[in-house]
Amino acid sequence: MTKDIDVLIIGAGINGAGLFRDLAEQGVSCAIVDKGDFGSGTSAAPSRMIHGGLKYLETGEFGLVAQSTYERNLLLKNAPHLIKPLETMIPMFSWLKGIPAALRTLFGSKTAARSRGALLIEVGLFIYDFFGSRARVMPRHSFWTKGRAKRELPLITDRIVAMGSYFDARVTAPERLVLELVKDGCAAQSEAIALNYTSVTGQEGGVVTVESAVGVQSFRPKIVVNAAGPWIDRVNGVLGSESKFIGGTKGSHVVLDHPQLREMLNGRMIYFETNEGRICLAYEYEGRVMLGTSDIRADNPDEVACQDDEIDYFFDVLRNVFPELPLDRSQIVYAYSGIRPLPASDGLAVGLISRDHSVPVIAATAERPFDILSLVGGKWTTFRGFAEEVADDVLGRLERTRRVSTSELPIGGGRGFAEATATTSGRARELVERYGAMGLEIAKDEGDRPEMIIDLASTSRAEIEWICRNERVVHLADIVIRRTLVAVRGELTNAALTEIAQIAARVLGWSANRTQEELSKTHALLVGKHRVRL
Repeated sequence: MTKDIDVLIIGAGINGAGLFRDLAEQGVSCAIVDKGDFGSGTSAAPSRMIHGGLKYLETGEFGLVAQSTYERNLLLKNAPHLIKPLETMIPMFSWLKGIPAALRTLFGSKTAARSRGALLIEVGLFIYDFFGSRARVMPRHSFWTKGRAKRELPLITDRIVAMGSYFDARVTAPERLVLELVKDGCAAQSEAIALNYTSVTGQEGGVVTVESAVGVQSFRPKIVVNAAGPWIDRVNGVLGSESKFIGGTKGSHVVLDHPQLREMLNGRMIYFETNEGRICLAYEYEGRVMLGTSDIRADNPDEVACQDDEIDYFFDVLRNVFPELPLDRSQIVYAYSGIRPLPASDGLAVGLISRDHSVPVIAATAERPFDILSLVGGKWTTFRGFAEEVADDVLGRLERTRRVSTSELPIGGGRGFAEATATTSGRARELVERYGAMGLEIAKDEGDRPEMIIDLASTSRAEIEWICRNERVVHLADIVIRRTLVAVRGELTNAALTEIAQIAARVLGWSANRTQEELSKTHALLVGKHRVRL
């Protein structure tokens, strides 16, 4: 049976999920489908920063910086359980370098600046503060002398002349934020449909067919939105409309178990440039250290993984800043990689490809009686604003008007978060910090004496059961990588993974063969792709 709907969204990453929630809030009947789990593609592979884009000042993208800083401030208010302030430090290695190169870039040069001196960075931070004043929630920047920098970061290189300090933010669990947007959309609109592990298989006469493990379904949409990120051109091809919108770049990261570096960073991020003009970063993340990122042209999102040469590169550039810091591969507890869905751009340095967004439209035809709107580019921080722009376009095409603004709409567990944190302590407070106000439900299920998963001091059996019942889990990897952070933090053991699989089997009705298959596939994924040592 074919279901008539207003909008079909293909791709449940951050842009698709944000649009799904927005349209559902406006009363639009919509469905969102993804060939993998919610948020499991490119949206699972960011630097986990929510930032205004300081480096975009250099390319003259002032509108993007203004929007990004504003959206960052909104996210700190609307999703405080997942978005946290992050003090960021920029080491400066000269006073005057980079000014001519920056001016050339500002006026259209296609080669990235190689170095940025203290004067240039200080001017940039003043401008950044100005753009961040709208809905401001964090302090303005400050300037550190070399002496203070050496006291705060004892191992930092003697080559620095000063340090800049300003505030951005980070997202603790990006995949959870995507999931919570999807759940919010389903709660807002009774006809909203969200399907993970569901692939688009074709289109004929305006009917789009999708297929999952449970069978084939079909939709007759008035509009299709292609939010498939780096898969956009492939999806358009499946719909019978060839395109070449995407020219993505690969970004990889590693998570380190490095107590010395974590303690020295003391909750802050160090954000620095390489000799090639690329930007790298390291910051304390969930008791570990996040280190990244690469920026390499790539076009196969299904096979992307963090390679040895990228790890060598990360360690080399970090040693340039901390020359005496011990680094080796045994410190890696998790690695991941993704392709940024950037617009196609021939001949432009990868660091200068715009992170702004666009929505090219493939007009309806007699064989395909619906428009296809492709969501190209964009960045994590601006997903809400991007979704709002596209939703207003869709509403206009449907001859409807907006009835709800999302600018001050809490996301998922952010709803009631302040009250929940004010009234809890101990284990309940820990769950609220992790899941927002929804953590209260888990705390109730746990009771006074929660039983913990073997080898996992902070994850309970009741917690895993609640996730399996309430969070659209299909596979074991959904739980350990995306619904929780136990794999990302490097906490998993074989015994813990087995116990989590047994709980999922009981709640979700898996057979013994299915449970063993889930264990084998998840083990192979964690060890082979994410460099986890179980």
